[in-house]
Amino acid sequence: MNKIEHIGIAVHDLKSAGITYEKLLNMPVYKTEEVASEGVKTAFLQAGPNKIELLEALSDDSPVAKFLAKKGEGIHHIAFEVTDIKAEMQRLKNEGFILLNDEPKLGADNKLVCFVHPKSANGVLVELCQSIS
Repeated sequence: MNKIEHIGIAVHDLKSAGITYEKLLNMPVYKTEEVASEGVKTAFLQAGPNKIELLEALSDDSPVAKFLAKKGEGIHHIAFEVTDIKAEMQRLKNEGFILLNDEPKLGADNKLVCFVHPKSANGVLVELCQSIS
C-alpha cells in the first residue's frame, strides 16, 4: 500500500456537511459525484496531500444508510492507494483478510476500489483504491 488515499466520512446531508468542512479546512469542495455501485453521493475536499470524502446515502438500503442508522455520522472508512489492486486483493486474501467484493469495482474519483471487511481489520472498514489510467 502506497499511502492513505482519503478518509471517508458518512453524513446525513452532503450539502450541509460540505459547508461545514469547507469552513473547517478552509478549502472548497472540489468535486461531487454519484457512485451508483455504492449507492452514495460524494463530495471531496483536499488540504495539501490529504483528502476527505463525504458520503451521503442515495437510498435507505445503501451501505452508508445502514452505517448511519447504526452508528450515526462519522468516520466510515480509511482508503489506501495501491498500484495493482488485483495483486493487493490476492495478497490480503492470502493473509486471511475477508474482502467484501471478489473483483474491483468502479468507485468515486476515477478509481477502482475494493473493501476489506471491518471484522478483518479491528473494526475499521478499509478501502483499496487504484487510479484508472
